[in-house]
Amino acid sequence: MCANYRPVTTEDRMLTFFGVEREPHEIPVDAWPGYLAPFIRLAEPGSGNKRIAEIGQFGLLPAFGAEMARGKRLHNARSETVARLASFRDSWREGRRCIIPAEWIYEPNWASGKPVRWRIEQAGNIPFGIAGIYKWDRDRKDDVEKWFFSMLTINADDHPVFSRFHAPGDEKRSVVILKPQDYEGWLTCSVQDAPRYFVPWEGPLEATPDPVEPRVPKAKKPPEPPRLEDPGLF
Repeated sequence: MCANYRPVTTEDRMLTFFGVEREPHEIPVDAWPGYLAPFIRLAEPGSGNKRIAEIGQFGLLPAFGAEMARGKRLHNARSETVARLASFRDSWREGRRCIIPAEWIYEPNWASGKPVRWRIEQAGNIPFGIAGIYKWDRDRKDDVEKWFFSMLTINADDHPVFSRFHAPGDEKRSVVILKPQDYEGWLTCSVQDAPRYFVPWEGPLEATPDPVEPRVPKAKKPPEPPRLEDPGLF
């Protein structure tokens, strides 16, 4: 699973590694559920399988309910249930598959007895292309229509790297990392053929601690001194 990652944002890296041009857009350095980040989809039919980059919100909205807090829990779609869960199935059945460009992803390591954020990346400064699904939907909070996307995940109990993360006793999961030669196939294949890309990543990975910096507490405003004319003082 992945709830925090570093998006690929620079124009040159999007073009070099994913073959798309990205218009300048102000987005955060690290992405969390509910944040805006780029994703890559096919252009409309008749475009010759041209890839385009969009800016969307990380995490699909729920099929039922209006609270954004619920939508923030839909940033990952399990490959085993994506075709039948109400919040994901329309995107899946309609073939709205995408690639989510990530410099690296973060996962919690519990080896010390408490969660410590680790960074997982490829060697050689090569970004990941993560398989995802997307949709155009109305943000009920702001009452505007925009793009939303989620990452697809698979079981990682036996993976040499991803099995080291998440809380003890929890199922180990990893995002679906695509090989660059599979980008076009993932975007253009039929819905029936798409599950063949749900395979563990076999390439080398580097994993290092990268803890979240502690937040500096806001200084409390000192209480105002009592007014002498307050009758309660006498």
